[in-house]
Amino acid sequence: MTRTAISTDQAPAAIGPYSQAVRVGDLLFCSGQIALDPGTGLMVGDGDVRAETEQVMKNIGAVLRAAGGDYSNVVKGTIFLTDLADFHHVGEIYGACFSEGAPPARSCVQVSALPRGAVVEIEIIAHLQS
Repeated sequence: MTRTAISTDQAPAAIGPYSQAVRVGDLLFCSGQIALDPGTGLMVGDGDVRAETEQVMKNIGAVLRAAGGDYSNVVKGTIFLTDLADFHHVGEIYGACFSEGAPPARSCVQVSALPRGAVVEIEIIAHLQS
Protein backbone atom coordinates (compact mmCIF):
# COMPACT_ATOMS: atom_id res chain seq x y z
CA MET A 1 0.00 0.00 0.00
CA THR A 2 1.42 3.34 -1.07
CA ARG A 3 0.37 6.40 0.89
CA THR A 4 0.99 9.84 -0.54
CA ALA A 5 0.59 12.98 1.55
CA ILE A 6 -1.22 15.82 -0.21
CA SER A 7 -0.33 19.38 0.73
CA THR A 8 -1.13 22.82 -0.64
CA ASP A 9 -0.51 26.35 0.56
CA GLN A 10 -4.02 27.19 -0.71
CA ALA A 11 -5.41 25.48 2.42
CA PRO A 12 -4.33 25.96 6.02
CA ALA A 13 -1.19 24.15 7.13
CA ALA A 14 -1.77 21.31 9.56
CA ILE A 15 -1.89 22.47 13.19
CA GLY A 16 -0.72 19.10 14.47
CA PRO A 17 1.00 15.88 13.41
CA TYR A 18 -1.16 15.08 10.38
CA SER A 19 -1.41 15.67 6.63
CA GLN A 20 -4.00 17.84 4.93
CA ALA A 21 -4.92 14.67 3.04
CA VAL A 22 -3.53 11.25 2.25
CA ARG A 23 -4.05 9.42 -1.03
CA VAL A 24 -4.14 5.63 -1.02
CA GLY A 25 -4.76 4.24 -4.49
CA ASP A 26 -7.87 5.94 -5.87
CA LEU A 27 -9.05 7.13 -2.45
CA LEU A 28 -8.31 10.49 -0.88
CA PHE A 29 -8.81 10.88 2.86
CA CYS A 30 -8.95 14.57 3.80
CA SER A 31 -8.33 15.68 7.36
CA GLY A 32 -10.98 17.77 9.01
CA GLN A 33 -10.95 21.41 8.02
CA ILE A 34 -11.93 24.30 10.22
CA ALA A 35 -12.30 27.92 9.14
CA LEU A 36 -8.64 28.87 9.10
CA ASP A 37 -7.48 31.40 6.54
CA PRO A 38 -4.62 29.73 4.65
CA GLY A 39 -2.73 33.02 4.32
CA THR A 40 -2.79 34.09 7.95
CA GLY A 41 -3.53 30.88 9.85
CA LEU A 42 -6.23 32.77 11.76
CA MET A 43 -9.85 31.76 12.23
CA VAL A 44 -12.42 33.58 10.10
CA GLY A 45 -16.10 34.13 10.78
CA ASP A 46 -16.01 35.07 14.48
CA GLY A 47 -18.26 32.13 15.31
CA ASP A 48 -20.72 32.79 12.47
CA VAL A 49 -21.51 29.27 11.27
CA ARG A 50 -22.23 30.36 7.69
CA ALA A 51 -18.95 32.28 7.33
CA GLU A 52 -17.01 29.43 8.91
CA THR A 53 -18.66 26.84 6.65
CA GLU A 54 -17.86 28.87 3.54
CA GLN A 55 -14.18 29.02 4.53
CA VAL A 56 -14.14 25.31 5.41
CA MET A 57 -15.52 24.41 1.98
CA LYS A 58 -12.95 26.67 0.28
CA ASN A 59 -10.22 24.86 2.20
CA ILE A 60 -11.60 21.45 1.22
CA GLY A 61 -11.81 22.54 -2.41
CA ALA A 62 -8.14 23.59 -2.35
CA VAL A 63 -7.05 20.22 -0.97
CA LEU A 64 -9.16 18.40 -3.56
CA ARG A 65 -7.59 20.44 -6.38
CA ALA A 66 -4.10 19.74 -5.02
CA ALA A 67 -4.89 16.03 -5.31
CA GLY A 68 -6.22 16.43 -8.87
CA GLY A 69 -9.90 16.33 -7.99
CA ASP A 70 -12.88 18.50 -7.16
CA TYR A 71 -16.14 18.31 -5.24
CA SER A 72 -17.59 15.85 -7.78
CA ASN A 73 -15.09 13.25 -6.49
CA VAL A 74 -16.38 13.38 -2.90
CA VAL A 75 -18.11 10.17 -1.82
CA LYS A 76 -18.43 10.76 1.95
CA GLY A 77 -18.48 13.76 4.23
CA THR A 78 -18.53 14.02 8.00
CA ILE A 79 -19.64 17.25 9.63
CA PHE A 80 -18.88 18.11 13.26
CA LEU A 81 -20.93 20.91 14.85
CA THR A 82 -20.76 22.43 18.30
CA ASP A 83 -24.50 23.16 18.00
CA LEU A 84 -26.74 20.81 16.03
CA ALA A 85 -29.18 23.72 15.62
CA ASP A 86 -26.77 24.92 12.89
CA PHE A 87 -27.41 21.76 10.83
CA HIS A 88 -29.64 23.52 8.27
CA HIS A 89 -27.29 26.49 7.74
CA VAL A 90 -24.26 24.25 7.23
CA GLY A 91 -26.24 21.89 5.00
CA GLU A 92 -27.19 24.71 2.62
CA ILE A 93 -23.59 25.79 2.04
CA TYR A 94 -22.19 22.25 2.03
CA GLY A 95 -24.91 21.03 -0.34
CA ALA A 96 -24.34 23.86 -2.84
CA CYS A 97 -20.85 22.45 -3.49
CA PHE A 98 -22.36 19.20 -4.76
CA SER A 99 -24.90 20.53 -7.24
CA GLU A 100 -24.06 18.04 -10.00
CA GLY A 101 -24.73 14.31 -9.80
CA ALA A 102 -25.55 12.41 -6.66
CA PRO A 103 -24.59 14.17 -3.43
CA PRO A 104 -22.08 12.27 -1.28
CA ALA A 105 -23.02 10.18 1.73
CA ARG A 106 -22.86 12.27 4.89
CA SER A 107 -22.84 12.09 8.66
CA CYS A 108 -23.32 14.99 11.03
CA VAL A 109 -22.68 14.94 14.76
CA GLN A 110 -22.65 17.45 17.59
CA VAL A 111 -19.44 17.69 19.58
CA SER A 112 -18.62 19.58 22.76
CA ALA A 113 -15.73 21.55 21.27
CA LEU A 114 -13.55 21.92 18.18
CA PRO A 115 -9.98 23.19 17.70
CA ARG A 116 -9.41 26.96 17.87
CA GLY A 117 -12.99 27.56 19.02
CA ALA A 118 -14.45 26.59 15.63
CA VAL A 119 -18.18 25.91 15.42
CA VAL A 120 -17.91 23.57 12.40
CA GLU A 121 -15.35 21.08 11.09
CA ILE A 122 -15.76 18.96 7.98
CA GLU A 123 -13.77 16.01 6.69
CA ILE A 124 -14.27 14.17 3.42
CA ILE A 125 -13.32 11.06 1.50
CA ALA A 126 -13.02 11.28 -2.28
CA HIS A 127 -12.55 8.80 -5.11
CA LEU A 128 -10.01 10.00 -7.67
CA GLN A 129 -9.24 8.57 -11.08
CA SER A 130 -5.86 6.88 -11.46
